[in-house]
Amino acid sequence: MPAVDVSGLVVRYPGDVTAVDGLSFTAEAGEVLALLGPNGAGKTTTVETLEGYKPPTAGSVRVLGLDPVADHARLMPRIGVMLQKGGVYPGIKPVEALRLFAAFYPSPEDAGGLLDRLGLTAVAGTPWRRLSGGEQQRVSLALALIGKPEVAFLDEPTAGVDVAGRQVIREVIGELRARGTCVLLATHELDEAERVADRVVIVDHGRLLAEGTPAELMSSTERTTIDFGAPAGLDVGSLSAALGAAVVEVRPGQYSVIAPPAPATVAALTAWLAEHDLPLGDLRAGRQSLEDVFLRLTGDGS
Repeated sequence: MPAVDVSGLVVRYPGDVTAVDGLSFTAEAGEVLALLGPNGAGKTTTVETLEGYKPPTAGSVRVLGLDPVADHARLMPRIGVMLQKGGVYPGIKPVEALRLFAAFYPSPEDAGGLLDRLGLTAVAGTPWRRLSGGEQQRVSLALALIGKPEVAFLDEPTAGVDVAGRQVIREVIGELRARGTCVLLATHELDEAERVADRVVIVDHGRLLAEGTPAELMSSTERTTIDFGAPAGLDVGSLSAALGAAVVEVRPGQYSVIAPPAPATVAALTAWLAEHDLPLGDLRAGRQSLEDVFLRLTGDGS
């Protein structure tokens, strides 16, 4: 039995607005599933339905085999929910908030240990309103995990978090996976999803566009251009002649060679830059990134 099972989910709002339109996917215990989509794609509505805060118009959802609405009281102690923003009294201190939340569960995590694991010991006694945005995010994550959830719903867990904090959060998500927790990650951070997710579900207008492992999605379509960074204003005519393929400056300092990424073409490109004593800022050839796949499918990077 999947930890999360979404089958033919339809959710409509008054005024005949369809937020989710026949969406189906599953997530297993010990799996990190990233739910991706542009703004308005139906991600939040889907997650709120899984959490039991919004009933389906049609179709069904099950979390740990339970109906999130009908079995809400039984389900709540077994899941953790991280909001992207808010939900915490501005005057409360992290250690106080964690102890309060711990009292709601039969066998919670140790509050002090969780604060230490998320690098929050130094600010454990600081009121919420005085924490940085990244510290608030890590406290929100701690609150979602204090009850040792079997399924964790995490909304933008690394938004506003610095590099060191992101690494800590990635490690914590890895620990959740290792102990068998199903993690459903809703994020706009495509690089983050590529790093931590076992599988990815991409939705738009409430419908499933693609699902699979990051590697499967990134290899689903071969790149048809070579994209690179270099100083703005290159002589693209001369470079095109050298490569035998059109070169376009898509924006200042960013270029596309309209040709498949054959090794000979890449070698000719780097040789031309070296001959003209020009630096190569970045080079994207071969397999697509998850961002490339996302943009191709949705036409929107928001």
